[in-house]
Amino acid sequence: MSAPVPAAGATAAPRSLYGVAAVIVLGSLTTVLDTTIVNVALGPLAREFGAPLTTIQWVASGYTLALAAVIPATAWAIGRFGSKRLYMLALTLFTLGSALAGLAWNAETLIAFRVLQGLGGGMVMPVGMAIILQAAAAEGKQGTLMSILGLPILVGPVAGPVLGGWLVDEVSWRWMFFINVPVGAVAVALAGRVFPPDRPRPGRRLDVPGLLMLSPGLAAVIFGLTRASEGGGGFADPGVAGPVLIGAVLVAAFVVRGLTAAEPLIDLRLLRHRPLAVGAATLFLFVTGYFGSMLLGPMYFQDVRGTSVTASGLLGAPLGLAAGITMQITGRMVDRVAPRLIVLPGVLLAATGLTAFAVQAETGTPYPRLGLALAVTGVGVGMVMMPSIAAATRALAPGDAPAASTLLNINSQVAGSIGPAMVSMVLAGQLDGQARAADAFQHTYVWGIAALAAAALPALLVSARRPARPAGQSAGPKGQPIGAPARVRSEEAVDK
Repeated sequence: MSAPVPAAGATAAPRSLYGVAAVIVLGSLTTVLDTTIVNVALGPLAREFGAPLTTIQWVASGYTLALAAVIPATAWAIGRFGSKRLYMLALTLFTLGSALAGLAWNAETLIAFRVLQGLGGGMVMPVGMAIILQAAAAEGKQGTLMSILGLPILVGPVAGPVLGGWLVDEVSWRWMFFINVPVGAVAVALAGRVFPPDRPRPGRRLDVPGLLMLSPGLAAVIFGLTRASEGGGGFADPGVAGPVLIGAVLVAAFVVRGLTAAEPLIDLRLLRHRPLAVGAATLFLFVTGYFGSMLLGPMYFQDVRGTSVTASGLLGAPLGLAAGITMQITGRMVDRVAPRLIVLPGVLLAATGLTAFAVQAETGTPYPRLGLALAVTGVGVGMVMMPSIAAATRALAPGDAPAASTLLNINSQVAGSIGPAMVSMVLAGQLDGQARAADAFQHTYVWGIAALAAAALPALLVSARRPARPAGQSAGPKGQPIGAPARVRSEEAVDK
């Protein structure tokens, strides 16, 4: 891979690493919040612009599609522009899109500006992850820093609906976007000050055929899944099956190219590295169940219990709080403890907590009991998400960090789209066939629980050996194949 590595002498000291992580969290939080904050405002936006809900839905879907389309080019762009410069450019584009979205004068301009937001926001998380992986490699701090970097992923689905509901009710829908402008500007300024310097390595050409396969392929799949969750025909609808089939063919063609081309867009041969492949599989199944279930929670509180939008977001807070606290603990543990001893129990605990919530999802269950079940789920989530990423990427060379972070972000983006689409289709069918709404939600939760529990199978293959510092404080020379002794910690070589 011709991705950049930090310039000589640019490795950040431990204290500086936490400053870098804090800036990345600040920037990432705005982009992650925007994937959920708008969902609670679709009804008010439809009334504001006099547009049908099927049109306004693209305020959310257009952003997601743009995220999926731009992520595949991240590894190449890091090599072309350098990670620091690219991060600042992407966050600036996202901030500009936010300002324009707040000024939108009709549904069409709002959708267009949301796409602009997504084109910038799509690169913020994978580039930030690549910066952390490169800066932390020599210190053996991947787990600790991944736990910090994972906070936006967990806080976003919980805080987004609460913040969006409050802004719509008390201020204006425009401030859902304007609020990103000062935060984004501060994050860009801090990034320029605290990020370690790096130098572009533009030797590798952009794999245009691969980009034309993967980006439209992912967009088509997500488009089809979004349509499936909107309509009642499911995958029998040609408007759903067609895009999903075309997208799947394009993605399959990209996989073939990624395994055979000399310089592919994303080198899928990295998946020969067992920890990365196992981590990606675990995350795919877990994220599918987690994000699907997160969609059900607010709907249950609103439709079955009759709570307000803001209250439904607050009632889901125990999950996010428990996950965030646990992540800070397990993220530090994974730098010293065998990852399997954290990830596998976390999967089982999350599935157990979600099962307890689903069983009690009735009309009169006391809220503290439901909150306790969500907290148990959150503890399991905090044990799985970032520890899995840390274990998956620990033995990679710094030069492979951009491709690995891009691969994991695409993996999570697709899973995060499949989960909500899956449960939306199931819930729609259950609501038509069940006499009580509570029964419909309980039956639908089974699908999310099944996806979470299925993640235990690849989690059984997560490394059972304690990590160690990289030999010589370096992951080895860039250019050696995966598996070379200088690039892999000695005790993890057995796990390959």
